[in-house]
Amino acid sequence: MMEFIEHDFDVLVSTTIIESGLDIPNANTIIINNAQNFGLSDLHQMRGRVGRSNKKAFCYLLAPPKATLTNEANRRLRALEEFSDLGSGFNIAMRDLDIRGAGDLLGGEQSGFISDIGLETFQKILNEAIKELKENEFKDLFADEAKNEDFVEDCQIDTDFETLLPDDYVEHIEERLSLYKELSDLENEEQLEGFQNQLIDRFGPIPEQTFRLMDTIRLRWVGKKLGFEKLVIKNQKMICYFIQNPQSDYFQSPFFTKVLAFVQNHPHEVTLAEKFGKLRLSFKNIDSLKFARKRLSALQETYIEESI
Repeated sequence: MMEFIEHDFDVLVSTTIIESGLDIPNANTIIINNAQNFGLSDLHQMRGRVGRSNKKAFCYLLAPPKATLTNEANRRLRALEEFSDLGSGFNIAMRDLDIRGAGDLLGGEQSGFISDIGLETFQKILNEAIKELKENEFKDLFADEAKNEDFVEDCQIDTDFETLLPDDYVEHIEERLSLYKELSDLENEEQLEGFQNQLIDRFGPIPEQTFRLMDTIRLRWVGKKLGFEKLVIKNQKMICYFIQNPQSDYFQSPFFTKVLAFVQNHPHEVTLAEKFGKLRLSFKNIDSLKFARKRLSALQETYIEESI
């Protein structure tokens, strides 16, 4: 291993032990032979052994012709191809659960126990399953309740701006993780101001990266209200991804009509397009997270004013 790390040779042949958390930043390519024989989590872990730094990485999955593979093997390989973005672990886990079957909710026949995935993750999966049932199979029974709920559970933020609690600001990693968790659970501006005052009291003046981190939380709130599942803010552009489910009531709601009107009235600032089967809204000239929130807030205020 040390010889490989020190570039004495350029190719390492290994068993699946390679998935056990080895971190070699210079490794940029992995070739997995007979990929159809591995579980989805194994493939995801092995794929994660490359691309550990700023080098572009590649993962090649070698398998027999698709016609000879089982249906489950085909679905596993397609899932790896579909969920390749950073932070796709939860989507991989959900697809794995779908492929293998969840078993009974309680009892010994369950294929995954709460103790294995953690109570919080279990509750999140359960809540998403209940919400999906309410929106589809039992839509008529919960029509009144659906009107009072947000269209999306959460809005993911992906940005090239530096947003973090710096190591020299909060030195202990356990404390930083606790603060990240606390920040993620905040639900309104009053709670965020309390969190900010707490940081100043404990650690001193807040660095710019942390102010930007708190701006991402504000963006997440606005994006969720507007029905966006993901916001990507990079290269002075902001791309807002709508709900993936084309059957969602969102696309029949008054707000989506207002979105279309907003796009027509601001053709030089925002565009609406579909790419890779995903409908998205794109804003230009986004030079800061504050300005990104300002643009989304303008869209939200337009809907509120016209609704009133």
